[in-house]
Amino acid sequence: MNIQEKQAKTILTPAAGFVSEFSHTLNPYSGCAFGCKYCYVREMPIARFRDEEWGTWVDVKKNAAELLPKEIQKARKKGPVTIFLSTATDPYQPAESKYEITRSLLEAMLLEPPDFLFVQTRSPLAKRDVDLFQQFGKKIRVSMTIETDLEKIRKLFTPSAPPIAARLSALKEITEAGVPTQAAISPLLPCTKNIARVLREVTSRAVIDNFFMGDGSRGKRTEKMGIRKIYEDHDLLSWYDPDAYKFVLELLKQEFDDVELLISNQGFVP
Repeated sequence: MNIQEKQAKTILTPAAGFVSEFSHTLNPYSGCAFGCKYCYVREMPIARFRDEEWGTWVDVKKNAAELLPKEIQKARKKGPVTIFLSTATDPYQPAESKYEITRSLLEAMLLEPPDFLFVQTRSPLAKRDVDLFQQFGKKIRVSMTIETDLEKIRKLFTPSAPPIAARLSALKEITEAGVPTQAAISPLLPCTKNIARVLREVTSRAVIDNFFMGDGSRGKRTEKMGIRKIYEDHDLLSWYDPDAYKFVLELLKQEFDDVELLISNQGFVP
C-alpha cells in the first residue's frame, strides 16, 4: 500500500448527485485501501488519472482538521451546513488507525458543529469513536455498509473489506450506545432471505440501492468495470437485474418501520 501524507488546500466540497440533500462532502483521505471491485470511484478522475491501481494507494490529508472549522464558518454564511463523511473514500479505512484524521475532524466539528453529520463507512473501526458520536446528539447518523449477509459473496466483491460479522457487531455496539444508525445495503449483492432480520438486530433503520440506482450512471459505470462477469462466472446473474432489489426491499419493510431507497441524483426516497 502506497500511503503518502499530503497538505490539502480545502476539505469541504459542495455536495451533488446522490448526496445533494447534504450541503457538503468531506473526505479525510484520497484513495481507499478497501478497493471494492464495484466502487464507482474507480471510474472518477481521481482514480482514472492516477498511475496506480485503485485500492493500492491512499493520500492522507494531514491538515484536514486545521482547515475544517474556518470552512464550516464560511459555508454557514450561505445556509445550514450538513456534511456527508465520506463519498469517495472510507473514513475508517486501515490508515485511520494510525493517522486518526477522521477522529480529529470529529473533534473539530464538536468545537464548530455542523447542522448535521452523516458518517458512511464499512469499517468496524468506527466504534472507536462512539464517545465522540454521542456528543453530536441527534445531529448525526452513522451508516454501516452491509451489502450482503453472505461472507462468501463479500469475498468475491470486496476481498479487502472487513468481514460482515465484524461490521454487524460494530453497528450494534454503536446503536446500543444511543447513536442514531442505519444499515446500508449499498449496493445490494446476492444475499439470503434472512438479511432483513439480521440487520434488524443491530439497527432500526435501513437503506438499499443497487448498481442501477446507485452508481451515478444507471449502471453504466458498473458495466465498464466488468462486474457483470463476476455474476456470470459464479452463476449469480439473476441478481444482476434492475428489479432484483424489490424482493429484498419487501423483506426490509417487514422488519423495519424506516426503510428508504437510495437513488443517484435523487437521494434517499421513502
